[in-house]
Amino acid sequence: MNSRSASRRLIHVSSSSATTTGKLRCLVWAVVILGIYWWSAEGTRLNLYTLIEGLQGVGDIFSRMFPPRLDVLPKLIDPAVETVQISIWGTTLGVLLSIPLGILAAKNVTPNRLTYVLGRQILNLLRAIPEMVMALIFVASVGLGPFPGVLAVAFHSTGMLGKFLADSIENVDPGPLEALTATGARSKQIFAYAIVPQILPEFVSLCLFRWEMNFRSSTVLGIVGAGGLGFELITSMRLFRYQEMTTIILLILAFVAMVDFLASRIRKRII
Repeated sequence: MNSRSASRRLIHVSSSSATTTGKLRCLVWAVVILGIYWWSAEGTRLNLYTLIEGLQGVGDIFSRMFPPRLDVLPKLIDPAVETVQISIWGTTLGVLLSIPLGILAAKNVTPNRLTYVLGRQILNLLRAIPEMVMALIFVASVGLGPFPGVLAVAFHSTGMLGKFLADSIENVDPGPLEALTATGARSKQIFAYAIVPQILPEFVSLCLFRWEMNFRSSTVLGIVGAGGLGFELITSMRLFRYQEMTTIILLILAFVAMVDFLASRIRKRII
């Protein structure tokens, strides 16, 4: 009985110690997280009083934005169509470029370690450079207009789509690959019949989602001279034509809803 009591007492002490250690660890992590948030607030100068004061200026701008000027709609049709064209070509080129890079960046299908590292670093570089910076670079290289917008959207899309494609290939079920390998299938046959069917639905869905994102991005790239509705938007803002700016924002909203609807319909038919 004494030995049992001692064992129970030892277990109780051990569990109590573990509980205390767990609580202490949680407390330390809570303090660290709160410290990080406090440090970030100091660095970004978060101030509720300043925000409340700024809301008055926001309210003043909103009061000048209505009613929207519908008479400017005819001149906005061409920039709106241009924005759609930028998103379509940028997405298409991004998909085409992401496929070879995504395959090279997948560890389980890439030829060697050097190719894998090179593919990953190229995708990292393309994702690291913001679309706005890419647009500025291409505007300086090929001039103003929608073409630099297409290139900026395409290269940034390549980085994102290639990364997700590589991750999808690495996460496929190895069972079908091993079965085809055992039958003596070639690498191309293994990729076509074991990998593609597993990753295709997810990749198509991601490409359509990226198209929606690229349309929104295309409206912003015009700010740096890459064409589309963004150029008209920044011009209206600089000239303090707030009612015209409202019309442009409403037109962007309508086109975003249209692109979202089309992408949803395509996704349902394909997947």
